[in-house]
Amino acid sequence: MSTSANRELETFENPKPERDYEIQLDAPEFTCLCPKTGQPDFATIQVHYVPDKLCIELKSLKLYLWSFRDEGCFHEAVTNRILDDLVAACSPRLMTVDAEFYVRGGITTTIRASHEKA
Repeated sequence: MSTSANRELETFENPKPERDYEIQLDAPEFTCLCPKTGQPDFATIQVHYVPDKLCIELKSLKLYLWSFRDEGCFHEAVTNRILDDLVAACSPRLMTVDAEFYVRGGITTTIRASHEKA
């Protein structure tokens, strides 16, 4: 496995696929760039999911999140992209991504994007 930022998400088999249980992942050091000013945006990313057959491998998630450091992203777009990429990687039964962006110009932003398997 690489130790450089990249968009490759790795998974492993769910050890208890017959049971619904929730996994919560907190990443309090997320950074990307404001697409308007180029200044850094800081956020806490929280992922809550009920796995199906696969779970997200944590080191690959860390490297995936690092890959946004030098990319200009609107908060809404990056939150939805993270959700889309995680769902594509592990096809969970249910997943929510919360992105809590720190204060900028007196405003904080929290974005919540959700997915539920049909």
